[in-house]
Amino acid sequence: MSESPQRNICLKIAYLGGDYSGWQLQASDPTVQGEIEKALQQITGTLCRLRGAGRTDAGVHAQGQLANFKTDSKLTTERFRKGINALTPDDITIVEVRDVGMDFDSRRDNRGKHYRYTIFNERIMPPQFFPTCWHRFGELDLQLMAKAAQSLVGNHDFAAFQAADCERENTQRLLYRVSISNEGPLITIDVEGTAFLKNMVRIIAGTLADIGARKLGNNAIEELLQNGDRREAGITAPAKGLCMMRVFLK
Repeated sequence: MSESPQRNICLKIAYLGGDYSGWQLQASDPTVQGEIEKALQQITGTLCRLRGAGRTDAGVHAQGQLANFKTDSKLTTERFRKGINALTPDDITIVEVRDVGMDFDSRRDNRGKHYRYTIFNERIMPPQFFPTCWHRFGELDLQLMAKAAQSLVGNHDFAAFQAADCERENTQRLLYRVSISNEGPLITIDVEGTAFLKNMVRIIAGTLADIGARKLGNNAIEELLQNGDRREAGITAPAKGLCMMRVFLK
Protein backbone atom coordinates (compact mmCIF):
# COMPACT_ATOMS: atom_id res chain seq x y z
CA MET A 1 0.00 0.00 0.00
CA SER A 2 1.29 3.47 -0.84
CA GLU A 3 2.05 6.07 1.81
CA SER A 4 -1.23 7.82 0.94
CA PRO A 5 -3.89 5.19 0.27
CA GLN A 6 -6.57 6.20 -2.19
CA ARG A 7 -9.65 4.66 -0.55
CA ASN A 8 -11.32 4.46 2.83
CA ILE A 9 -13.79 1.58 3.12
CA CYS A 10 -16.38 1.03 5.84
CA LEU A 11 -17.69 -2.42 6.75
CA LYS A 12 -20.92 -3.23 8.56
CA ILE A 13 -20.32 -6.47 10.42
CA ALA A 14 -22.45 -9.06 12.21
CA TYR A 15 -20.90 -11.78 14.35
CA LEU A 16 -21.43 -14.31 17.08
CA GLY A 17 -18.80 -13.63 19.70
CA GLY A 18 -18.84 -16.95 21.54
CA ASP A 19 -15.64 -18.30 19.98
CA TYR A 20 -13.67 -15.04 20.13
CA SER A 21 -11.74 -13.11 22.76
CA GLY A 22 -13.64 -9.98 21.81
CA TRP A 23 -13.36 -7.61 18.88
CA GLN A 24 -9.90 -6.15 19.41
CA LEU A 25 -6.79 -7.71 17.92
CA GLN A 26 -4.73 -9.86 20.30
CA ALA A 27 -1.37 -11.52 19.87
CA SER A 28 -2.43 -15.11 20.51
CA ASP A 29 -6.20 -15.42 20.98
CA PRO A 30 -8.72 -15.35 18.10
CA THR A 31 -10.63 -12.08 17.72
CA VAL A 32 -13.16 -10.76 15.24
CA GLN A 33 -10.83 -7.98 14.11
CA GLY A 34 -8.03 -10.49 13.64
CA GLU A 35 -10.10 -12.80 11.45
CA ILE A 36 -11.25 -9.98 9.17
CA GLU A 37 -7.76 -8.50 8.89
CA LYS A 38 -6.39 -11.92 7.85
CA ALA A 39 -9.02 -12.09 5.12
CA LEU A 40 -8.24 -8.56 3.94
CA GLN A 41 -4.53 -9.36 3.72
CA GLN A 42 -5.29 -12.33 1.49
CA ILE A 43 -7.54 -10.22 -0.71
CA THR A 44 -5.32 -7.13 -1.05
CA GLY A 45 -1.85 -8.56 -0.46
CA THR A 46 -1.17 -5.92 2.21
CA LEU A 47 -1.96 -5.41 5.90
CA CYS A 48 -5.18 -3.43 6.30
CA ARG A 49 -5.68 -2.29 9.88
CA LEU A 50 -9.32 -1.99 10.93
CA ARG A 51 -10.70 0.83 13.09
CA GLY A 52 -13.76 -0.50 14.91
CA ALA A 53 -16.56 1.68 16.28
CA GLY A 54 -16.52 -0.26 19.56
CA ARG A 55 -14.48 -2.93 21.31
CA THR A 56 -16.95 -5.66 22.22
CA ASP A 57 -15.74 -7.99 24.98
CA ALA A 58 -15.18 -11.74 24.75
CA GLY A 59 -18.44 -13.54 24.04
CA VAL A 60 -20.39 -10.42 23.02
CA HIS A 61 -22.16 -10.40 19.65
CA ALA A 62 -22.95 -7.75 17.03
CA GLN A 63 -25.47 -7.13 14.30
CA GLY A 64 -24.24 -3.66 13.36
CA GLN A 65 -20.56 -3.21 14.25
CA LEU A 66 -18.80 -0.70 11.98
CA ALA A 67 -15.12 -0.69 11.06
CA ASN A 68 -13.11 1.07 8.39
CA PHE A 69 -9.76 0.51 6.68
CA LYS A 70 -7.68 2.30 4.07
CA THR A 71 -6.41 0.67 0.92
CA ASP A 72 -5.20 1.20 -2.65
CA SER A 73 -7.16 -1.82 -3.88
CA LYS A 74 -9.43 -1.21 -6.86
CA LEU A 75 -11.76 -4.10 -6.01
CA THR A 76 -15.44 -3.21 -6.00
CA THR A 77 -17.22 -3.04 -2.65
CA GLU A 78 -19.23 -6.13 -3.61
CA ARG A 79 -16.02 -8.06 -4.35
CA PHE A 80 -14.74 -7.08 -0.92
CA ARG A 81 -17.96 -8.24 0.73
CA LYS A 82 -17.98 -11.61 -1.03
CA GLY A 83 -14.25 -12.11 -0.60
CA ILE A 84 -14.16 -11.41 3.13
CA ASN A 85 -17.23 -13.58 3.73
CA ALA A 86 -15.61 -16.44 1.82
CA LEU A 87 -12.42 -16.23 3.91
CA THR A 88 -13.84 -15.70 7.41
CA PRO A 89 -15.61 -18.25 9.63
CA ASP A 90 -19.37 -18.63 9.33
CA ASP A 91 -19.93 -16.78 12.61
CA ILE A 92 -18.61 -13.55 11.04
CA THR A 93 -20.57 -11.89 8.23
CA ILE A 94 -19.88 -8.69 6.33
CA VAL A 95 -23.36 -7.25 5.82
CA GLU A 96 -22.44 -4.13 3.85
CA VAL A 97 -19.35 -2.50 2.31
CA ARG A 98 -19.17 1.11 1.16
CA ASP A 99 -16.62 3.74 0.25
CA VAL A 100 -16.46 6.66 2.67
CA GLY A 101 -14.52 9.92 2.83
CA MET A 102 -10.83 9.69 3.67
CA ASP A 103 -11.40 11.52 6.96
CA PHE A 104 -14.04 9.05 8.17
CA ASP A 105 -13.13 7.12 11.33
CA SER A 106 -15.58 4.55 12.73
CA ARG A 107 -14.46 5.11 16.31
CA ARG A 108 -14.31 8.90 16.22
CA ASP A 109 -17.29 9.60 13.98
CA ASN A 110 -20.01 7.76 15.85
CA ARG A 111 -22.39 9.56 18.20
CA GLY A 112 -23.54 6.52 20.13
CA LYS A 113 -24.59 2.89 20.07
CA HIS A 114 -27.60 0.68 20.57
CA TYR A 115 -27.04 -2.47 22.63
CA ARG A 116 -29.59 -5.19 23.30
CA TYR A 117 -29.48 -7.66 26.16
CA THR A 118 -31.63 -10.80 25.85
CA ILE A 119 -32.90 -12.97 28.70
CA PHE A 120 -34.69 -16.30 28.26
CA ASN A 121 -37.08 -16.47 31.21
CA GLU A 122 -38.48 -19.98 31.38
CA ARG A 123 -37.53 -23.21 33.16
CA ILE A 124 -36.27 -25.02 30.04
CA MET A 125 -34.34 -23.12 27.36
CA PRO A 126 -34.25 -24.70 23.87
CA PRO A 127 -30.67 -25.19 22.65
CA GLN A 128 -30.99 -22.70 19.77
CA PHE A 129 -31.22 -19.86 22.29
CA PHE A 130 -28.20 -20.91 24.33
CA PRO A 131 -25.52 -18.99 22.33
CA THR A 132 -27.27 -15.60 22.52
CA CYS A 133 -29.43 -15.54 25.66
CA TRP A 134 -28.97 -15.46 29.41
CA HIS A 135 -31.06 -18.30 30.82
CA ARG A 136 -32.63 -16.91 33.96
CA PHE A 137 -35.48 -18.90 35.46
CA GLY A 138 -37.83 -17.44 38.05
CA GLU A 139 -40.55 -14.80 37.85
CA LEU A 140 -39.39 -11.39 36.64
CA ASP A 141 -41.76 -8.46 37.08
CA LEU A 142 -41.42 -6.59 33.78
CA GLN A 143 -43.35 -3.58 35.05
CA LEU A 144 -40.90 -3.14 37.92
CA MET A 145 -37.99 -3.53 35.51
CA ALA A 146 -39.43 -1.03 33.02
CA LYS A 147 -40.08 1.56 35.73
CA ALA A 148 -36.57 1.15 37.12
CA ALA A 149 -35.09 1.39 33.62
CA GLN A 150 -36.48 4.89 33.17
CA SER A 151 -34.34 6.12 36.06
CA LEU A 152 -31.25 5.28 33.99
CA VAL A 153 -32.21 7.63 31.14
CA GLY A 154 -30.32 10.91 31.15
CA ASN A 155 -26.87 12.14 32.09
CA HIS A 156 -25.71 10.32 35.23
CA ASP A 157 -22.63 9.09 37.05
CA PHE A 158 -22.59 5.36 36.26
CA ALA A 159 -19.73 4.45 38.61
CA ALA A 160 -21.87 1.69 40.16
CA PHE A 161 -22.33 0.13 36.70
CA GLN A 162 -18.71 -0.41 35.67
CA ALA A 163 -16.35 -3.38 35.91
CA ALA A 164 -13.79 -3.33 38.72
CA ASP A 165 -10.96 -3.07 36.18
CA CYS A 166 -12.55 -0.28 34.12
CA GLU A 167 -9.87 2.32 33.49
CA ARG A 168 -12.12 5.28 32.67
CA GLU A 169 -11.60 8.20 35.04
CA ASN A 170 -14.81 9.97 33.98
CA THR A 171 -17.84 7.77 34.75
CA GLN A 172 -20.44 10.31 33.62
CA ARG A 173 -22.46 8.93 30.69
CA LEU A 174 -25.59 9.89 28.75
CA LEU A 175 -28.27 7.27 28.03
CA TYR A 176 -31.21 8.34 25.91
CA ARG A 177 -33.15 5.07 25.89
CA VAL A 178 -33.47 2.10 28.23
CA SER A 179 -36.53 0.00 27.45
CA ILE A 180 -37.87 -3.43 28.36
CA SER A 181 -39.98 -5.62 26.08
CA ASN A 182 -40.84 -9.27 25.80
CA GLU A 183 -42.12 -11.88 23.36
CA GLY A 184 -43.09 -14.91 25.34
CA PRO A 185 -40.10 -15.98 27.45
CA LEU A 186 -37.69 -13.70 25.55
CA ILE A 187 -37.07 -10.47 27.46
CA THR A 188 -35.04 -7.76 25.74
CA ILE A 189 -33.38 -4.78 27.37
CA ASP A 190 -32.52 -2.11 24.79
CA VAL A 191 -29.98 0.52 25.80
CA GLU A 192 -28.94 3.50 23.67
CA GLY A 193 -26.34 6.04 24.68
CA THR A 194 -23.41 8.13 23.59
CA ALA A 195 -20.73 6.00 25.30
CA PHE A 196 -20.41 3.12 27.74
CA LEU A 197 -18.17 1.97 30.56
CA LYS A 198 -16.71 -1.54 30.64
CA ASN A 199 -19.49 -4.09 31.31
CA MET A 200 -21.97 -1.23 31.82
CA VAL A 201 -24.86 -2.74 29.85
CA ARG A 202 -24.31 -6.19 31.36
CA ILE A 203 -24.42 -4.73 34.89
CA ILE A 204 -27.53 -2.75 33.98
CA ALA A 205 -29.13 -5.99 32.74
CA GLY A 206 -28.16 -7.89 35.89
CA THR A 207 -29.42 -5.10 38.13
CA LEU A 208 -32.76 -4.75 36.32
CA ALA A 209 -33.24 -8.53 36.45
CA ASP A 210 -32.56 -8.52 40.20
CA ILE A 211 -35.13 -5.74 40.60
CA GLY A 212 -37.62 -7.78 38.56
CA ALA A 213 -36.94 -10.78 40.81
CA ARG A 214 -37.38 -8.53 43.87
CA LYS A 215 -33.83 -9.19 45.03
CA LEU A 216 -33.21 -5.44 44.91
CA GLY A 217 -35.60 -2.69 45.98
CA ASN A 218 -37.71 -0.64 43.61
CA ASN A 219 -35.51 2.42 44.22
CA ALA A 220 -32.22 0.58 43.71
CA ILE A 221 -31.32 2.42 40.50
CA GLU A 222 -31.71 5.88 42.04
CA GLU A 223 -29.65 4.81 45.05
CA LEU A 224 -26.88 3.32 42.88
CA LEU A 225 -26.66 6.44 40.72
CA GLN A 226 -26.33 8.44 43.91
CA ASN A 227 -23.83 6.32 45.87
CA GLY A 228 -21.79 4.87 42.99
CA ASP A 229 -21.24 1.60 44.88
CA ARG A 230 -20.76 -1.32 42.48
CA ARG A 231 -21.12 -3.80 45.36
CA GLU A 232 -24.76 -2.83 45.81
CA ALA A 233 -25.72 -3.32 42.15
CA GLY A 234 -26.83 -6.57 40.54
CA ILE A 235 -24.59 -9.21 39.04
CA THR A 236 -22.75 -8.75 35.76
CA ALA A 237 -25.01 -10.62 33.34
CA PRO A 238 -23.25 -13.15 31.06
CA ALA A 239 -21.58 -11.81 27.93
CA LYS A 240 -23.49 -14.10 25.58
CA GLY A 241 -26.76 -12.21 26.11
CA LEU A 242 -25.33 -8.91 24.82
CA CYS A 243 -25.40 -7.72 21.22
CA MET A 244 -24.29 -4.46 19.60
CA MET A 245 -27.29 -3.71 17.40
CA ARG A 246 -26.35 -0.42 15.74
CA VAL A 247 -23.79 2.34 15.63
CA PHE A 248 -25.18 5.85 15.18
CA LEU A 249 -23.04 8.06 12.96
CA LYS A 250 -22.65 11.81 13.27
